[in-house]
Amino acid sequence: MVTFLSITVAVLFLLIAIFQVLLALGFPLGEFALGGFHKVLPKKWRFVSIGNAVILILFAWIFLQHAYILESILPFSTHVFVWIIAIFLALNSIANLFSVSKKEKYVMTPLSAAACILCFWIALL
Repeated sequence: MVTFLSITVAVLFLLIAIFQVLLALGFPLGEFALGGFHKVLPKKWRFVSIGNAVILILFAWIFLQHAYILESILPFSTHVFVWIIAIFLALNSIANLFSVSKKEKYVMTPLSAAACILCFWIALL
């Protein structure tokens, strides 16, 4: 069960990372992210999207290691990271609820909440 859930959440993280890369490349998806204030992210905000993509790829990597799909290079368990990511996503989901952008609120909040639920489920197994 942990393997299936970890693959699912890793795929979700990778899809959102692709979305972040598209934002960084100037695609008109800015209303779905970072408060939704810009249809196309300003150049200085595109670096934030690149950072977000890197973090999301790291999250996916952690979950694939947690399920022993990828060989661990960490000298310690990923369990603590799974909990930290789950808590982060809970806070992120709450913050997205208060976004002034309806697109961010109604698209990204459910994605973040789904990832959060999966992460807590994995952490509890």
